[in-house]
Amino acid sequence: MPLILDDKLVVGISSRALFDLEEENRIYETEGLEAYSAYQREHENDILKPGTAFPLIRALHRLNAEGQYLTEIIVMSKNSTDTSLRIFNSIEHYGLNISRAALVSGATISPYLNAFRTDLFLSANESDVQEAINANIAAGLICSNANLPIDTEKEIEQIRIAFDGDAVLFSDEAERIYQTDGLEAFARHEHENARKPLPEGPFAKLLKTISLIQNSFPTEPAPIRTALVTARNAPSHERVIRTLRAWDVRIDEAFFLGGIPKSEILKAFGADIFFDDQTLHTDPASVLVPAARVPYRQN
Repeated sequence: MPLILDDKLVVGISSRALFDLEEENRIYETEGLEAYSAYQREHENDILKPGTAFPLIRALHRLNAEGQYLTEIIVMSKNSTDTSLRIFNSIEHYGLNISRAALVSGATISPYLNAFRTDLFLSANESDVQEAINANIAAGLICSNANLPIDTEKEIEQIRIAFDGDAVLFSDEAERIYQTDGLEAFARHEHENARKPLPEGPFAKLLKTISLIQNSFPTEPAPIRTALVTARNAPSHERVIRTLRAWDVRIDEAFFLGGIPKSEILKAFGADIFFDDQTLHTDPASVLVPAARVPYRQN
């Protein structure tokens, strides 16, 4: 029988999000595809260092322990089959149970995301992430930061995922009002619509999928813990709470910061990944926790 992915948490990961391929990417951008391909073939037995998303991916595999099959990780790369051996050698070296891949030799990845029933796509290529968002797939641009230590020895006992609200879990409708008309208009709009659920954003479906996984386990200790970390504060918090209630989803922790920097909160929460649509938040956060930017606005 064919494998059905509809009931799994499917994560597509680019090779540069999974492993540290910044030097290889520099060769590609400055010397071209031929030089890059030659370099990868010459070094295909050299094991790559883990990238920013590596600990999260390894932890997601642990959800499949004890006979459960909850997640599927698929490498989705613009590499060709010829230049991908180093990637798979590194996957085998670290004991990652990744057996499926889409290697498109420089073509667009986005048409294959729905074909693989992808719930989340992580990449270090902004155009690929934007195309995924435009195809209604939750996607994040991994923020590589040399100052963020990658601990390959530490086992993540509980996966912790943090989300911004507007333009991530929810649409950017309210944020656009704030940007164009100011804080007073935003507050008035949210107060008037407090009982009207916010429109879904690009990560709403992912949150619902995670919530289903959470509900299949006892509340404590659940294998995934979620947090909402938003610049909203009272009274605009009411619409958010009522929206999550209407969606029948679970958020374990919520922080309504009202302009307080998010970074220290994310560090205290222990986020294994943080999704936000603004570099104002992802850049400082990426020094302390893995972060990914969500380019919500469509081209």
